[in-house]
Amino acid sequence: MSPGKSWLEGLTRAGFIGYGVVHLLFAYLIVKIAFGGPAADGDQSGAMKKLAEEPFGAALIVLIVIGLAAMAAWQILEIFETRRLRDRVASGGRAAFYLYLGWNGIKVLRGKPASSADTQQNAAEGLLASDLGRVAVIAAGLAVAAIGVFLAVAGLTKRFERHLRVSRMTQATRNLLRRLGEVGFTAKGIAYGIAGALFVVAAVQYDPDKARGLDAALRELASHTYGSWVLLLVALGFAAYGLFSVAEAKYRKV
Repeated sequence: MSPGKSWLEGLTRAGFIGYGVVHLLFAYLIVKIAFGGPAADGDQSGAMKKLAEEPFGAALIVLIVIGLAAMAAWQILEIFETRRLRDRVASGGRAAFYLYLGWNGIKVLRGKPASSADTQQNAAEGLLASDLGRVAVIAAGLAVAAIGVFLAVAGLTKRFERHLRVSRMTQATRNLLRRLGEVGFTAKGIAYGIAGALFVVAAVQYDPDKARGLDAALRELASHTYGSWVLLLVALGFAAYGLFSVAEAKYRKV
């Protein structure tokens, strides 16, 4: 392995730890929403804002952003190294998401007041003013829902295991990561599926309040009977995904 790739692998593995921490904080915000307490926006930017309030939080966000940038660079390299079109598209999507999440971290560090949920809502409000814009919002919603389906299927079929160095695990470790992956990927997929569906509803009903991504999905769940209990299950799922991501720092094929 070349020195450049070795550094990139090290930063990428560290990035998985930061990625996991963001999801664990996100799970904490979901619990706050479930109990009706005041909370930041229920998405990844809200989790980073919460982290920024803690001692050394800004320094941790800097490290997370560096790790996410390394993860994005790794996925961009994967686009050129893999042969199958499906894998190239998946790598491109992951790279874009890591960069998006890293940019949210930079905005938090710069003290930007607007969250990703606010940004999505404001963009949808402008688009809903025209028929073509409504079509764009519907297309975005279908794309987000498709990501949700992909994540849920990956969890239910344990497809995530093909990206792990299973041979380096004990049987107990493999069983634990399998359970975390099943619960984490499925819960995250359901949340994204609901968020995508709400984008479509926003376009149909001319209601930009529903085009707030995960934040809108969580608060929609909270508004229903037994919604708090459902949110607690979702929080458990995101916590499982966070722990799975931390474990990926050691076992992910990079």
